[in-house]
Order: sequence, then structure tokens, then C-alpha cells
Amino acid sequence: GASEWWPCKEHMYDEVDSMLIRITTPPSLTDASNGRLRKIEYHPDGRRTWHWFVSNPINNYGVNVNIAKYAHWTDTIHGEKGPIDLDFYVLEDHYETARTHFEDVYKTIRAFEHWFGPYPFYNDGYKLIEVPYLGMEHQSSVTYGNQFKKGYLGRDLSKTGWGLKWDFIIVHETAHEWWANSITYKDIEDMWIHESFANYAESLFLDYHYGRQAANEYVIGTRANIENRSPIIGSPYHDPDSRDMYYKGGNMLHTLRTSLNDDVLFRNVLRGMQKDFYHQTVTSADVEQYMSKATGRNLDPFFDQYHRDIRVPVFEYLIKGKTLRYRFNNIVEGFRLPVQISVNGGEKIWVTPGAKWLELKQVSPIESVQLDPNYYVFTKQVTKK
Repeated sequence: GASEWWPCKEHMYDEVDSMLIRITTPPSLTDASNGRLRKIEYHPDGRRTWHWFVSNPINNYGVNVNIAKYAHWTDTIHGEKGPIDLDFYVLEDHYETARTHFEDVYKTIRAFEHWFGPYPFYNDGYKLIEVPYLGMEHQSSVTYGNQFKKGYLGRDLSKTGWGLKWDFIIVHETAHEWWANSITYKDIEDMWIHESFANYAESLFLDYHYGRQAANEYVIGTRANIENRSPIIGSPYHDPDSRDMYYKGGNMLHTLRTSLNDDVLFRNVLRGMQKDFYHQTVTSADVEQYMSKATGRNLDPFFDQYHRDIRVPVFEYLIKGKTLRYRFNNIVEGFRLPVQISVNGGEKIWVTPGAKWLELKQVSPIESVQLDPNYYVFTKQVTKK
């Protein structure tokens, strides 16, 4: 939609390497845009021209102009690469409320630098700007309209209670500084690269500040929002009305993380992508192949299952005395996934189901089987093969 208000190449595969933004306002109004404010030019009639400079590559939809009677304050936070300059712009009547509520910015940057690596735009700073719509991930100038409420306009999208511990717009839209603005999709078909990682960033925020159990409960709670009516990666484009690139994509990443059972590795994969794809445009194939190589697994069937198919894998199992037979049904060719199960409520056991029936023998009769709920798969007990 950028071309509706300024001339630009309306496609994501190419980005300018920098940008100068000049906006002239009436005397009483302030403009807040991307990048650094170089100067304010004062005109004889009282108007002012705001000169902003973006020193990093920027996608066209990330360019923005915000004009209002803003109250403004500044701060810094010490990040991995040094101090990050913070600027906040809110309507004058909201100044006192915002000074307290925007503390979530500091918590968000700390959590995401831990998981993803340094904030990608140190030399452009970070801004949070109040606007009359819900918000958006404009590069280095995140816009905010969540009414100074926790959750999503006061609602918990997971219905677990964890979604009300933080401001959804601050956390989700700030995640896009890494996943959308630093790493940008080449084509709208690849939009999951932005939204799946930003969605799962919400759980990683919880993990950092409240612990793994809170993060697990939150992401599992969001599964109620998954529709599975069309693939995340469609032909030729995704369903623009589908929310699955958010909630299904986040649960896909959670499933992969759970299956890896190695958070050091998982974090290194996330940080590695931010380093190796820094300020680049990428395709789904680029990200999928990178994650396969970095994890040492062939993830092609995994991504085909969750990206290009609407079916949810079903873990089927059959109990025969002391023998458990199990497999995955409802899957694409070649899909296999290491998962943990509990037999009779005991310790977790690793199994790697595929399409063929496999067997697990126990020393005692099997009464019950439970699959770890952190995998986005369904379970079904059957009575015969």
C-alpha cells in the first residue's frame, strides 16, 4: 500500500540502502518518522520542516509519517552493542500514563536481544509513537495504538492469563524489527517469515521474563485461533484472511524447538539467521534451508507439512499388552518427527514416528500413553492397525 501515498517500487524484493524524509508541519504540530532527526528547519510563517535520515536499508511499507501535538521524551537502554537511543511520542494528555506503561519497551528489547541478537538498527535508534490505529512495525519507529492496555486491547489471545502480563502491540511489533525489517521477505507468499517468528517471539518474551512453563502455556493456548482452511504458503499466495501464519506458524516453531530439545541450539539458529541474513531480503527456501543446515536435520518434510498442507499430523497408537504400536497419520511423504511420550505416567521416552507402524515394548502392561502437548500434533488411540 505504500505506493498509494508516495512513489515507490511496490515490491519487497528490493530495498533502498538509506532514506531522507522531509515533512513540513504547521507550527503546533510535530512529525515523528523513521531514523534520526537531523534538524528542524523553521520557516518565516511558523511552519517547520522535520529532516529525518534512515541510515539502514528499509522496506517500503516500513516508511511512515506521524503528525500530531506530541509530547516527547528520550532515554537509553544498554544493549549488546552499546547504548540504544529511545524516543517516545504520545499525545500530550497521555504523557503520564505512557511514562509508566511504556516500561514494556525495555523488557522487550532485553528479551529479544537475548534470543535474536543485537537490535538491528542501533544507528537509527528506536521510537515508539502513539497513533489512532492499533499499531505497526515501521522500521525504527514502531507505532502504537493499544490504548495503554495489557494484552491485545485488553484481551488475552491465548486465554491463559499470560497474555495480560504485557502489552501485545509493544512486544509483537517490536519483534518485527528483527523479523520483517532486518530480515524481510522477498514476496508476500513468504510473509510467514515476518509473522510466524513475531508470533513466537511473544512466547519467547514470556520465556525470558516468566519462564518456560508460562511460554508453553501461552503458545498452546493460541492454538484455538488456528483455522487450517488453507496452507500458510499457498499457490500462488497465502490466504489474506487467514491467521495461520501467526498462530500455526508460532506453534510450528514451538514444535520444532520442542523436538530439538536443545535451547542453546535453537537460540543459536535464531541468532545465526539474524547475523547471516542481516538487512537482507529472503525467500522461504532461504530460511527453511538455513534451519535445516543449522539444526543438522532435513526439515523439508517438516516445513512441507506445516507450510504447504492444511492437515495436522495425528499420532496414532495401539496398545497390546506390554507393546505399544505407533505412527503418524495425516502427513506428507517423508514426514518424521522425534517426539516424547509418557507411558503409564512415567518418564518421557523419545520415539520418532513416521508413516509406518513402529513398536515399543515395556516390562509392564501399558495402561495409558500421553504425548507431550508442546507438539502441534493431534493424538488418537486406535483399536486395530
